[in-house]
Amino acid sequence: MIDIRLVREGPDRVKASLARRGVPSGDVDRVVDLDVEHRTCLAEREALRAQVKALSRQVGEARKAADTARADMLAAESRRLGGQERSIGREADRLADALRQALLELPNLPSEEAPDGGGPDDNVELRRWWPGIDDGAPAPEPADHQRVPHWEVGEALGILDMARGARLAGSMFALYAGAGARLVRALTAFALDRHTDTYVEIRPPTLVLSETMTSTGHLPKFGDDAYHVERDDLWAIPTAEVPLTSLRRGEILAEDELPVRCTAVTACFRREAGAAGRDTRGLLRVHEFEKVELFAYATAEQAPAVHADILERAEGILRALGLHYRVLDLCAGDLGGSSARTFDLEVYAPGCDRWLEVSSVSWFRDYQARRANVRYRPGGGGAPVLVHTLNGSGLAWPRVWAALVETGRQPDGSVRFPECLAPYLGPDLVVVPPAGSASKR
Repeated sequence: MIDIRLVREGPDRVKASLARRGVPSGDVDRVVDLDVEHRTCLAEREALRAQVKALSRQVGEARKAADTARADMLAAESRRLGGQERSIGREADRLADALRQALLELPNLPSEEAPDGGGPDDNVELRRWWPGIDDGAPAPEPADHQRVPHWEVGEALGILDMARGARLAGSMFALYAGAGARLVRALTAFALDRHTDTYVEIRPPTLVLSETMTSTGHLPKFGDDAYHVERDDLWAIPTAEVPLTSLRRGEILAEDELPVRCTAVTACFRREAGAAGRDTRGLLRVHEFEKVELFAYATAEQAPAVHADILERAEGILRALGLHYRVLDLCAGDLGGSSARTFDLEVYAPGCDRWLEVSSVSWFRDYQARRANVRYRPGGGGAPVLVHTLNGSGLAWPRVWAALVETGRQPDGSVRFPECLAPYLGPDLVVVPPAGSASKR
């Protein structure tokens, strides 16, 4: 969450910044009002506490002087004020909870470098890449045999079965088979091998506590999009970002430990509650998927370089796979709630004729660390300082899988996978249609 001191010292600046995200000024006014009420209550409680303490001292003096009447009168007044203090204290606690809740619901302040805009149409395309671009080759025009959607290709080859996935778990759950399942495993191993030169591999739990979800900003605002195991009050993680952000929750790191870099592969679970009827064919939008995550704690000074490194690593995988992709600088109105600055990577899937998001590379500044209470002690001394958190997918596989299958489709209906996956898939990188089947196109 944002620093309450920013709201106290410059509410108009906070309003102007959050207005870029479409946040009404009244949401900030509510925080200001609750903060004033809370601090007023605290001051009243402290004043009453001081009076009670003074009266207790006077009661002792009166009893020592054998002035029983005065001691009883002062004791009665002390009890009355003590009751007021407890009542004010309960109101202060209520206001503190309300203030925290209001702060939890405010999104992060967007970076000044993030483009202005209200939604996806206002995102700024920074660059595109395709095989051969370094040689000056023009952007590729998909061949007719590549213009077949992956769900048709996968069914024809027997490597993707959405119908059986739905039979097992409901709609928008995928079942990969044979070479399709091996492809997911190969992509995961390939990515981890590229990242673990610098990033420590972690295997976190996929079920986490509510406070772990709150640390990243997924709760309370996005609870409807997550899977909740109510009996145990545990949440299925929507991304490895959730447990990694809380990896050092409540701890104080040494400055020379930073940046701390981690990578993890996990299953990810998302209800996609707002996506009914939208992009639900094949792997365009699924409830469960595997993703390799890159995550870092850093100082404010280290954060830009770490952000650039995560983006470069995600792009490097797409280049190695030979996929046509573009980089978008997300406008303020399209940023995730916790992010100050985000770059999205989208691959082009010729069968769908769509750009598909496969990674969001985000810098959260100290917004998440304030919730998780992760700090570092400056090497030069002084009070502990909140870390900055950064993360990005490196990568999420369903849409990469879709783009690889569509891009790699051959005229005879087979699919050829990239050479870089040979150490993980074996030398035969071509998946051919089953005997007796005929290519649809």
